[in-house]
Amino acid sequence: MKPTFQAEWLALPPKISHQVLEKLSLLTQDPRPDGVGRKKLKDFGGKLHRMRCGDYRIFYTFEEPYVSLLALRKRHEHTYDEDIEAESLGGLIIDTPVVEQQKSVGWESFLKPVNPQTTQLPEPITAELLSRLRIPDHFHNRLTLIQTREALYECPGVPEEHLLMLDEVMFERSFEEIIQQPDFLANDVSDLLKFKEGSLLSFLLKLDPEQEKFVYWAMDSKGPTMVKGGPGTGKSTVALYRVRTLMEAIRSDTPVRVLFTTYTNALVSYSRQLLSQLLGSKVASVEVRTADSLVHAIVKGKSGEVNILPPDQEKTIFQQAIDKTDFGGGSLARRSHMDLITRLGIEYLMEEIAEVIEARGLTTVDDYQSCPRGGRRIPLNANQRSTVWQVRESFIRCMARANATTWAMLRHQAAQLVKEGHGPKLYDAVIVDEAQDLDPVSLGMLANLCKNPNRLFVTADANQSIYKNGFSWSDVHDSLQFRGRTGVLKTNHRSTKEIGEAAKDYLGAEAIDEITPQERQYSHTGPLPAVRRVVNEEDEASLIARFFQGASKELRFGISACAVLVPTQRAGESLAAKLSSKGIDVEFMSGKTLDLEKPVAKIITLKSSKGLEFPVVALSGFSQSIYPKIVDTLAGDVSAERTSRERRTLYVAMTRAMRALLILLPLGRQDSLFEGFDGSLWNIGD
Repeated sequence: MKPTFQAEWLALPPKISHQVLEKLSLLTQDPRPDGVGRKKLKDFGGKLHRMRCGDYRIFYTFEEPYVSLLALRKRHEHTYDEDIEAESLGGLIIDTPVVEQQKSVGWESFLKPVNPQTTQLPEPITAELLSRLRIPDHFHNRLTLIQTREALYECPGVPEEHLLMLDEVMFERSFEEIIQQPDFLANDVSDLLKFKEGSLLSFLLKLDPEQEKFVYWAMDSKGPTMVKGGPGTGKSTVALYRVRTLMEAIRSDTPVRVLFTTYTNALVSYSRQLLSQLLGSKVASVEVRTADSLVHAIVKGKSGEVNILPPDQEKTIFQQAIDKTDFGGGSLARRSHMDLITRLGIEYLMEEIAEVIEARGLTTVDDYQSCPRGGRRIPLNANQRSTVWQVRESFIRCMARANATTWAMLRHQAAQLVKEGHGPKLYDAVIVDEAQDLDPVSLGMLANLCKNPNRLFVTADANQSIYKNGFSWSDVHDSLQFRGRTGVLKTNHRSTKEIGEAAKDYLGAEAIDEITPQERQYSHTGPLPAVRRVVNEEDEASLIARFFQGASKELRFGISACAVLVPTQRAGESLAAKLSSKGIDVEFMSGKTLDLEKPVAKIITLKSSKGLEFPVVALSGFSQSIYPKIVDTLAGDVSAERTSRERRTLYVAMTRAMRALLILLPLGRQDSLFEGFDGSLWNIGD
């Protein structure tokens, strides 16, 4: 079912809704046209059908084993069944994931000033309609007074989902819009009745054939399985369904224990909700958490309280460690070591230790000397690596004296404890979602926590990996030999083709995608993403306010579908205050306080946006801070490597957008990070 069908069916009076259920039961038995009650409509490649149900028409498609319900429309006296056949779907062939063309809304509609004109509701809002839509009684008085669409969206105190449901029922969507909505799955027609009665709160997303293949793929293999794919290809959804498949396959006399790890706490909560729908009471057998929360618990269980320093304090102790490092030799030798440290910079040196030594679980200087350092552009010879190693040992001693640690050290320690048998009881199956965001040492730890290699399932996005081509999955753990068991998802179901291709082009030579442009497919199309230069914070806030108001109205989303992604918390908090003064319900949310259900526009940092998605997205806040913090005195290779990483960060942020993307850049600021916007792929203006 499409959401449009769900809303239109809920709005029906009880007698008619039961008639529809009876028709749907017949439809599931035989959806083929019979020339009378069921008819194939012209001009849609023979894919779209309609079924009579009294004064209503059910519009659907079918392909074994699914009947797909699109819309439910009343047949007015002045219309005919054939009228729908004249409506263009822009050449859309319904059973293909690629939409070649769609009637798109221009940026003039997104960014124009608020229109003072009003749109009258086609019919009054009644208490009966509100009850059928399951809108609570205490909202009825204020909703029944509404006469215009604008007043509906501005109705105070009514949750956004109720307003959007009313808009769906009052104003019919075109089939162009409906066909691009997500598909939800009901296993039986009776589920619709449960949904109307409120005993079934929501439906699961339907997998497409490409995704469904990997839910069951390589189940009888001898080793782990990995599914790769770009942003929006549904890797996480496949991982969730894979949990159920694995649980059904495991034969055990004791209760089954499954571990599902994901990247952020927000995704933990979201994943738990979906797994509850998939598994019912069996969800109690699944432990859902971030890999870092497991790391913390393992070390705390063995060593007691863990003191992880904030970045500024860690940097202070690191500087102390450099000062106390005994490099040996005379003053000339020390000067040579310090020259290297100055050229690299403290931040780069800290990253080298965290992301190469600790992240790879290296325990000796010989291990470090032979490590390929994939993804690090600056070559280091044997003497230079020896310098880094000595600083690392001094840093460990300084941290020990401060009774503190870092996340990189903690992950290394937890992996070692698990390897020595001091971790938790082994799991029957382990599912690792978004593995590219984990250190190799964390991946190795998770592999060691799985009883059998063939019950380890991993999803990854190569274009978000910091390890690039120098990283070998087999280096992580002896059992992680994915050859022959690596699948690739090629269809982007999140972002429009325009957003996906523009973001990929921005990434340019940094892209490490295994999928060719000819193989990439998209389920949605829309307007080009836009880039605008702004003079100051006031202009920035004004433009975002107009963008959110225009885009959410044109695309029929609520304000909670909108998000601003910013480089720093300070920039986010400043922007939140300015947007609030312009009448936008908005809130800055840190990674720990992120509440995706809250009916406000969200402002979150670029780093916190990983794994999330929003229909309407703005990237902003670059004028409030120097971003990225790249010091001119650093070596050219260091600066280039940091810029490369930040471009990848912006790429990930761009691909959080589903339907509309706006990037705001400071006017007059020249920075390689803010270059690479091709005018044929981006709507560029002042």
